[in-house]
Amino acid sequence: MAKTKQEKLDIKAEKAYYKKNKQKFRLKPSDITFNIINYAFFGIFTLSCIFPFYYLFINTISDNSLVSKGLINFLPEGIHIQNYLMLLNVPDLGNSFIVSLARTLIGTALMVVSSAFVGYLVTKNEMWQKKFWYRFLIITMYFNAGLIPWYLNMAMLGLTNTFAAYIIPGIVAPYNIILVKTYIESIPAELEESAFMDGAGYVTIFRKIIWPLSKPILATIAIFGAVGHWNSFTDSLILMQNAPELHTLQHRLYTYLNTSSNLSALMNGSGAGIENAVSSSLNSKVIKYTISMVSIIPILLVYPFMQRYFEKGIMLGAVKG
Repeated sequence: MAKTKQEKLDIKAEKAYYKKNKQKFRLKPSDITFNIINYAFFGIFTLSCIFPFYYLFINTISDNSLVSKGLINFLPEGIHIQNYLMLLNVPDLGNSFIVSLARTLIGTALMVVSSAFVGYLVTKNEMWQKKFWYRFLIITMYFNAGLIPWYLNMAMLGLTNTFAAYIIPGIVAPYNIILVKTYIESIPAELEESAFMDGAGYVTIFRKIIWPLSKPILATIAIFGAVGHWNSFTDSLILMQNAPELHTLQHRLYTYLNTSSNLSALMNGSGAGIENAVSSSLNSKVIKYTISMVSIIPILLVYPFMQRYFEKGIMLGAVKG
């Protein structure tokens, strides 16, 4: 887009000011030293965060015999994708992936909608017993009955061995409600007042004003919810004992990591002979790396697209108390 005449004049004035006061902007030796140390520290920290994922990936695409001997550390050798293709031979892995994906999408969507609406309601002074319900929500963040009462409660509600057990308990998320409430309070009240004057009700205002303006914080809590649902396996382990078709991908991962030798035999095909059996025993490390990478990839693909909303939402949603 072409710059206007005023914009060109402003840019010219900024350059002239900088040139005139160049001495003031010159960094001191202490500032340069601080910047070098600062960039070096955060550069090393960033690499230390990225390297585990990189290490997993290069070990899954490298020669399996080299991986089993621990010879792949920085660069891949003998590149191939056979390990990922062999995962297709593992029974129920595809079904577990679908269960985890469905749980993540449905659970996250319902959690975001409920957190947004409840967060909006607790900002209204007209809400019946507003202080009581808001404090009740906060209390649940700090106190819980423990694992055994939780299981007994889920069993009495009929939420064992059913897909609803993954969805219903996570619909109300107190921490996310607090974030949304704080964010909504930063939206100018005049917008709602003008809508009220035009005859809009709470639902209409929420749908047409609050929801569109709250996209940054909603994207933030969507990340929290999606990561939580995708990585969770404890509820699957405890509640789905008689429903193996409802085991999540993480539950399968947990099981396979404990029986990687048996899994390697499945991946290489049954009845493949002694030679394949020996080869399979060497590949247990490869199996662990491959399954771990498969379980991580979906979140790694989604997170970058939500990053810009995440940064803005978490900052604005945490400014007020």
